[in-house]
Amino acid sequence: MHHSDMNSDVRRLIAGGTVIPAHPLALDAARKLDPRHQRALTRYYIDAGAGGLAVGVHTTQFAIRDVGLYRPVLESAAETAAAWTKRPLALVAGLAGPTRQAIGEAQTARSIGYHAGLLSLAAMKASSEAEILEHCRAVAQEIPLVGFYLQPAVGGLALSSNFWRDFASIDNVVAIKVAPFNRYRTLDVLRGVASAGALDRVALYTGNDDHILLDLMLPFDLRDQGVTTRAYFKGGLLGHWSVWTQAAIKQFEGCKAARGQDRLPADLLALDARVTDCNSAFFDVANNFHGCIAGCHEVLRRQGLLQGIWCLDPNEGLSNGQGAEIDRVCREHADLSDDAFVAANLERWLA
Repeated sequence: MHHSDMNSDVRRLIAGGTVIPAHPLALDAARKLDPRHQRALTRYYIDAGAGGLAVGVHTTQFAIRDVGLYRPVLESAAETAAAWTKRPLALVAGLAGPTRQAIGEAQTARSIGYHAGLLSLAAMKASSEAEILEHCRAVAQEIPLVGFYLQPAVGGLALSSNFWRDFASIDNVVAIKVAPFNRYRTLDVLRGVASAGALDRVALYTGNDDHILLDLMLPFDLRDQGVTTRAYFKGGLLGHWSVWTQAAIKQFEGCKAARGQDRLPADLLALDARVTDCNSAFFDVANNFHGCIAGCHEVLRRQGLLQGIWCLDPNEGLSNGQGAEIDRVCREHADLSDDAFVAANLERWLA
């Protein structure tokens, strides 16, 4: 059991809650890795104040595995981060595929210095919950795990509250990214973790890009046999946070400060709808999320952090009307962008 691979600073960081952007993939016009812009993105997230990086996850494109980019992309982020900052940074590697593949990726990630693995269960669609739990236990032998409840629109599967209870009982689970984009299923995870008695040990991270700020400030009351437990999301691990990251961190700090207060400021609550509106454009909600990765690329391209919006799959790009929607939210929510911060630092990050 590899507990030792997560030093106490990083363990505390994850447990206390932090901002973990999902790291995009910088490609050139030939759809090959663009090392300079890949490095610039990592430096941007660090200077914006991110507490961690999630690499090799959905936003990094699962197809990196098919083109031999899994290890190089993980190495790029780890090496860039180590050279750029001395503060503790939680490095989370995306893990995918059936058990053998996921174990291999966990070993690769650990050898590069990653602290935890975000376990995608998309490949386990045909399996029972008992089989999926066996899979999770096997991978948890290799690296501390961040569980992942992914919305079905992009490949996730429905999992019961009992599944999350049993998952939270696995010794080497440190967090769960809750991203079903669904209130009912979100509560299933919270209830499961609570009934495992694991709320103190397993940090809840929102991945619900449709409700980021509410998840980060609402108290969740969970009732079990007449006992009420109040739970909070500790942080976020979000594709949405791959853009406008410095502003997202300010929002996160505001939510964290409001947590545990008797009254929440109406202005902070109202900001949830504006962030969700931005997300609708970036994530291409109008077309069932087809352009969600390209949409994030487009925001970064406009800022100069990417050369273009190319994805590994030539069929992946902006949907019809998505560019106009991005124009609209950039105009209407300009105060939520970090354009000035990026402009002031871009040359340094590209150096």
